[in-house]
Amino acid sequence: MVRARGPLPPRLSAPDLPRVLESVDGLGPRADLLGTRVVSLEGHVDAAHSTLAEIVIAEASVDSLDLTGASLADVEIATLRATELLARDGRWRNVAVIGGRIGTLDLSGAELDSVELRGVRIDYLSLRGARVRDVLVADCVIGTLDLPLATLSRVRFDGSRADEVDSDGLRAEHTDLRGLKALSFGRPDSLRGVTLTYRQVELAAADFARALGIDVQD
Repeated sequence: MVRARGPLPPRLSAPDLPRVLESVDGLGPRADLLGTRVVSLEGHVDAAHSTLAEIVIAEASVDSLDLTGASLADVEIATLRATELLARDGRWRNVAVIGGRIGTLDLSGAELDSVELRGVRIDYLSLRGARVRDVLVADCVIGTLDLPLATLSRVRFDGSRADEVDSDGLRAEHTDLRGLKALSFGRPDSLRGVTLTYRQVELAAADFARALGIDVQD
């Protein structure tokens, strides 16, 4: 049997949402919601340690949305405008974040399984120490992508760009960065297990050489 060459693609499932959703105003700490459309989010929203399943959050504009420690399953977040979305130590499965603008998206220590970020502008995206499996990042613009100590498996970037990628301590397999245009990819020894294009390697050659102690001069 001939093994397929190249990284395995993410296995994604779109959020499984009911046709009819009951509308609910706002979110609170430790909320337990099923089959609802969340509306009227504004200001500082504290929904830490909530359980959200088969939920749509659409067109919210908030200063902060705190989902620290929250469990999200079959959730769609559409056109969110937030100064910060805090989801540290959360669990996301079958979640789609579509469009919008987020200043800080903090997923440090989170567990992500079958998650799609599409068409989102994010100033700072932290996956520090997160366990990330089957994730697609498509058509996104990211300022800083923070990946130290993250574990990535079947992760792919398409049509996206980032100013800076911090990959120190990254553990990766089947992680496809060919669709990520970045000014810097961090230390070369931290990129073990990722896939880059020849052009990406050429552009980062000087950084790689410096990290290996090679003095490059004309």
